[in-house]
Amino acid sequence: MQPRPTMHSAIASANRRIGLLSTYPPKICGLATFAAALENELRRAGNQVDVVRVDDGHDAAIGGRPVAAELVNGDASSIRRAAAVLSQCDVAIIQHEYGIYGGADGDEVIDLLKAIDVPTIVVFHTVPLQPTSHQRSVLEAIGDIADRVVVMTESALTRLLASYSIDRHKVVTIPHGASIPNFAQRSDAEHLDPARPQLLTWGLLGPGKGIEHTIDALALLAGMRPRPRYTVAGVTHPKVFARHGDEYRRSLMQRSWAVGTAGSITFDDTYRDLAQLTRYVASSSVVILPYDSRDQVTSGVLVDAIAAGRPVIATAFPHAVELLSSGAGIVVPHADPLAMAEAIRSTLSDPSLLASMANEARRLAPSLSWSAVARQYARLTDELVESSELVGT
Repeated sequence: MQPRPTMHSAIASANRRIGLLSTYPPKICGLATFAAALENELRRAGNQVDVVRVDDGHDAAIGGRPVAAELVNGDASSIRRAAAVLSQCDVAIIQHEYGIYGGADGDEVIDLLKAIDVPTIVVFHTVPLQPTSHQRSVLEAIGDIADRVVVMTESALTRLLASYSIDRHKVVTIPHGASIPNFAQRSDAEHLDPARPQLLTWGLLGPGKGIEHTIDALALLAGMRPRPRYTVAGVTHPKVFARHGDEYRRSLMQRSWAVGTAGSITFDDTYRDLAQLTRYVASSSVVILPYDSRDQVTSGVLVDAIAAGRPVIATAFPHAVELLSSGAGIVVPHADPLAMAEAIRSTLSDPSLLASMANEARRLAPSLSWSAVARQYARLTDELVESSELVGT
């Protein structure tokens, strides 16, 4: 048995071999972005990370950093190979979302977990409020097999324990990570032009984003001076584009013309790398998250906005209610353009309120950095490795 870690190693041990199963760049999705960011920070801390990329069949995984293996949905031999690669590591971290694995509600991941011979950490990106019976059984089976389950918010923890049969002792809360702006990027935010307040919504586009309600809210602010500008940044979600093309984006453009706000709205589908996106977010006056979902317990975009020190106006989805409760933003009812308009007006018309929200966001930011988040995963990895070694002695 190895000696107990020193005080330094207990903070974040290096030189572990960590398996990471997830969708992965160049795929465009939130899980892929999450996995790449977590991998980078774990590597930076001195760990070896073996990535097994999930091929969910929606787009070809061409280019990008080489991976240790690929999991091809529906291929039993691929499941065995992926499990074998992950079993060569000290610990395997498995990203879970219903839409990425094969089988009904992604239940092929259960066979994969059963075949892994090392401790497993499964990260729940979604905890449905009203799951089907099979969705519930899949999540509960994962919780039964996994050594630890990670949720990213207290809302997700409360829901998981109240609605699912999961061992509380297995569940750990680790927040979604984000990139913290550097000094130059913060300087951009400190020199915002009050004569041209900038509202920003970004992320992959598709029905349910609620952007139409913000467009209607801006129509209600037609007489406001200075008139805010609103940027909708991002491309159509690849899965949405495959089924419906750019129909949602076009409908938003048409709506902006119909209500007379087209001159104040920019639809920007420019690709930005992480550093460019961080600077872009930091240069906005207020981030708008008008999502229709009443079920969302984790939002990477919300975390990114807070990490960039930006005030947020969001609809009342669970993660927003939780993260903005200390004053970094304003929560408004869903699908309510009038409430959204009043929140925009009050925020932009009161410099002291805007500054207070930004200060609270900056206070929260360090705990959400990818380095802080990766340290928590490293500590969890150490705990599981030490436990397995004790069992083996």
